[in-house]
Amino acid sequence: MRVSPHVRSQGETMHFAAVFKREFFLMRFIIFAVLVWHTSEVCSLAQGYPPGEAVERMTVAAGFKVELVAAEPLVRQPVAIDFDDQGRLWVLQYLQYPNPAGLKRVKVDRFSRTTYDRIPEPPPAGPKGADRLTILEDTNGDGQFDQAKDFISDLNIASGFAFGHGGIFVLQTPYLLFYPDRNRDDIPDGDPEVLLKGFGMEDTSSVANSLVWGPDGWLYGTQGTNITANIRGIEFEQGVWRYHPVSRKFELFMEGGGNMWGLDFDRYGQLLAGTNYGGYLMFHVVQGAYYAKSFAKHGELHNPFALGYFQHVPHKNFQGGHVTVGGILYQGDQFPAPYRNKYIAVDTLGHAIRWHHTLPDQSTFRSENGGVLLQANDTWFAPSDAIQGPDGAVYIADWHDQRTAHPDPDASWDRSNGRVFRISHQSAKPAPHIDLHSLSSRELIDQLSSTNSWQVRRARRILAERRDTQVIDQLRSLSQNPDDSSLALQALWTLNAVGAFDQSREGSLLTHQDPHIRAWTIRFIGDNNLVSPENWKKLLSIVKTDDSPTVISQLASSAKRLPAEQCITLVRTLLDRSEFRNDPHIPLLLWWALERYSISSLEAVLQTFSRPEDWQNPFLRDVILGRLMRRFAGEGSDASLAACARLLATAPEGSERRRMLSELDAGLKMLGRERLPGLPLGPKYGSIAAINRVQKSEQVKRLKTLPPELADQLATIWNDNTTDALIIRVAIRLGNKAAHDRALALVADRNQTENTRLEMLADPAGTG
Repeated sequence: MRVSPHVRSQGETMHFAAVFKREFFLMRFIIFAVLVWHTSEVCSLAQGYPPGEAVERMTVAAGFKVELVAAEPLVRQPVAIDFDDQGRLWVLQYLQYPNPAGLKRVKVDRFSRTTYDRIPEPPPAGPKGADRLTILEDTNGDGQFDQAKDFISDLNIASGFAFGHGGIFVLQTPYLLFYPDRNRDDIPDGDPEVLLKGFGMEDTSSVANSLVWGPDGWLYGTQGTNITANIRGIEFEQGVWRYHPVSRKFELFMEGGGNMWGLDFDRYGQLLAGTNYGGYLMFHVVQGAYYAKSFAKHGELHNPFALGYFQHVPHKNFQGGHVTVGGILYQGDQFPAPYRNKYIAVDTLGHAIRWHHTLPDQSTFRSENGGVLLQANDTWFAPSDAIQGPDGAVYIADWHDQRTAHPDPDASWDRSNGRVFRISHQSAKPAPHIDLHSLSSRELIDQLSSTNSWQVRRARRILAERRDTQVIDQLRSLSQNPDDSSLALQALWTLNAVGAFDQSREGSLLTHQDPHIRAWTIRFIGDNNLVSPENWKKLLSIVKTDDSPTVISQLASSAKRLPAEQCITLVRTLLDRSEFRNDPHIPLLLWWALERYSISSLEAVLQTFSRPEDWQNPFLRDVILGRLMRRFAGEGSDASLAACARLLATAPEGSERRRMLSELDAGLKMLGRERLPGLPLGPKYGSIAAINRVQKSEQVKRLKTLPPELADQLATIWNDNTTDALIIRVAIRLGNKAAHDRALALVADRNQTENTRLEMLADPAGTG
């Protein structure tokens, strides 16, 4: 009998049932096993991988190895790490994060900015938190830290620390504190001294952080987004700042940026800051500059007349997560040559450590992805800091948590764990550690030529503390060395750090063959806010003939710190150097220098920059004249508006005159706006990076009267029958009733185009 292909026989059916039953039970077993494995894996990941397993899962670049050197319970929630002079590892444990102890939340906005009921008192009177600064020691020499003790406990939102000057500097928002320990017994000599007060605390993922000694002897730090600082009358959100441990001066070094964690200096003393902007790694931090930020979220720059800002360092082939923190320039001798002077960056959200090229680009540089130094293969690996150790290895702090942000201030956090890893090259040989404090000052100078920047930086810092006059002549001689520019630069930095820079002696370095030495000599002269007559002649020569963008960039930065006459002269002369017109930094640096004196020395500025022949200079015309018009108009005084008229009178007919009208319009639009609190002028200007302090309650008034000079210029462009929206708008802003009536007439005229009527409709309402 023939069987239909769609109907099975009884035997076939029984066979199929047996096979199905066997396969069904096999499949159930497989699914059960997978579920058991998955449940076990999830349970284990609920606490992350154990320390030993975590390091085994890591992969590193060829020729390297990674080792676990510390883990819980010795380390929990590490936010910053560093080695002391004795070779011990100090760890700042950020256990109180995200909510400060002893304070009550009054309000939390949609950006997690929190308002508290009060400003906490500094230690020891203030609320006691869970943060602690812990010393780890390797007692048996096996390369693992096995003993821990606290230098300070009960800290409350402590985010950074640095050794130096007989103690420890600690950032505990809103304070910069100094804990003295002059006998080096690991016990503070007394209560901390409050050095600075006023750092922001609205968002504890953005507080002041990343203390690092600059080559110039200043202590540098940064502050991230979402918070506002007000220190000695200087208000800012995100920015880089510095503090001098001897003079006790505070400066806002730059304003703007992202949520910056991590600062480091390259071999030439250029400063880099990390960022949380995807697609980029860093900012190149230039003295006195302004930088991009999330303006819609974080507000404008404090100087409304910055009229421009620097972007991130351009990056090629971005990889990983958008948060790059704790980046360092590797300047050791343990890693092979291809990795030296490369930017080693912490990729927090990508759970990796990456290295990158920094490539010169005129006065700044660009970056390019190099590769992965370490991939954790563990989503709990959350690197928070990276340092170069005294042995030349790179050490990584691992916050170690499934969570890396706090959109909910009451979210749960696992504070039970944290790790520190060491990345070293397999060919590295152990080297005995030398406590540099045991060396004489002359022996410390020998360390300045070390191939390990850790030794160099520590030697310079100790020399800065000692201020030993017996070595000044030796440092001065080394700084003049024409055959070893690297050592000469180190000697120059150290001279300044020990307080011995003397422009009457060091002025000869303005003609040194190395551009970085020339640039740093200019910077130190500018930091003193005064130029000797002899060095002024040299600066005038440099401004006319020096072909190094690095030197010219620093000269533009330093010009802002010099007296008005010298600043204006330098800026005007530099604007004849057309080869720097397209530099990424120099044009805006020149504007910011001139802007400082644009009102206080208005007549001198106007005489220098309102000549008819200036319009034939593309550099000056494109960078300065339009901004100067806007600056004068935005000031709104009789004198500044008369200056607008003089500028307008010199502008050639056509596109340039129209551009100046547009800038006049933009400046006049600023009248009536409340200006953000800015930064003070006068003798203290050398301590800040922006200008124009205006109290929050003070507003720039609308025009009461029109200076006759500007009225005359308006008469030359006004026509009762005009339909030019720009001319009508400017005239309205200048209080011209005919322009107001003309705008209303055009709105009512159905024969006009829709665009014309809409433009007129907006203007009277906007300028009233």
